[in-house]
Amino acid sequence: MELDQLRQEIDAVDKRLVEDIKERMKVAAAIADYKREHGIPVMDSKREREVLHKIVEMAGDPMLSSYYKVLYSLLFELSRSYQNKLIGNNEEAFKDIRAAIENTPKMFPKMARVACQGVEGAYSMIACEKLFNSPNIMYLGNFEGVFSAVENGLCEYGILPIENSTAGSVRKVYDLMLSHNFYIVRSTRIKVNHCLIAKQGTELKDVKEIYSHEQAISQCSEFLKELGSGVKLTEVENTAVAAQMVAQSGRNDVAALSSYRCAELYGLKSIKSNVQDNGNNHTRFICISKKPEIYPGANKTSVMMVLSHRPGALYKMLARFYALDINVVKLESRPMPDRDFEFMFYFDIETSVYSEEFVQMISELSDGTEEFHYLGSYSEVM
Repeated sequence: MELDQLRQEIDAVDKRLVEDIKERMKVAAAIADYKREHGIPVMDSKREREVLHKIVEMAGDPMLSSYYKVLYSLLFELSRSYQNKLIGNNEEAFKDIRAAIENTPKMFPKMARVACQGVEGAYSMIACEKLFNSPNIMYLGNFEGVFSAVENGLCEYGILPIENSTAGSVRKVYDLMLSHNFYIVRSTRIKVNHCLIAKQGTELKDVKEIYSHEQAISQCSEFLKELGSGVKLTEVENTAVAAQMVAQSGRNDVAALSSYRCAELYGLKSIKSNVQDNGNNHTRFICISKKPEIYPGANKTSVMMVLSHRPGALYKMLARFYALDINVVKLESRPMPDRDFEFMFYFDIETSVYSEEFVQMISELSDGTEEFHYLGSYSEVM
């Protein structure tokens, strides 16, 4: 049989499938009406499990049975999404978000008291000044301090690095997200240009020890490898602290991986500039607040959730995003403290807060997970 003939057969099968799925969704709508009238929840795990078992048995062929399992799992997600939309289960879940949209000012504040980790000259300070015109910055010694300052009302906002384009996620920040209440209200990206800076008169051959943050050390691994094993690497809180330590050290054999701005700020010189491995090196920072604020133009949303510890749980969650045509731009998993082999999943997703898909998404996510945390909707300042 020729390929064109085979494709015609496939087209005929597809036509029947479309009609069958259309009929299936019509019945799903009738079931939604019944569930609404009788106060029955949309999710019925027992029924889905029974149907899936029958489908696998009917498939016969072990290879085909696994394909049917995937297909019907997706059909269940679509059917459930459709029923939720018809019943209108989104009002309660979306209530607080709608209130935040209505109560947030139309303009992001120009001035605020903002918590940043590190000291003057840190990249978090640069990110802060990119987001606020005249910030009153409170510097904290660690990321925990930034979360606490916002949570306890000492600062209106906090700035935290969350990921780097070459070194990946800032794991400590993700871990702290599990234990603090906060909302992301904006984000930005900062171009990172690391320089090797030292006191006036120090040359590259004199350097015996280099201070910097672990991320910066990772981002400059090739350059550091060239220096050889005779140079000691010392990790500190951040790159600005490293510059400050060099300036206060009284030594001429130490240097810091830091920014050129820190060199100017602490009276140091740049021995070698742009020493990072990748020239396209950016760090993404988030701006957090104690209460939800959703400013006009918000098109990115962050959520954290705990899924059932069973095969297919993550696939089913991703299927929901796919069914709503919502793009997942980041997915991160972190182990949960005091829970064996259980993970919290962090998602960054792209969709306007004003879209129907967003309302539907919030309803379905909050209803279909063991734990669900809405972290905020915001726009990113480039």
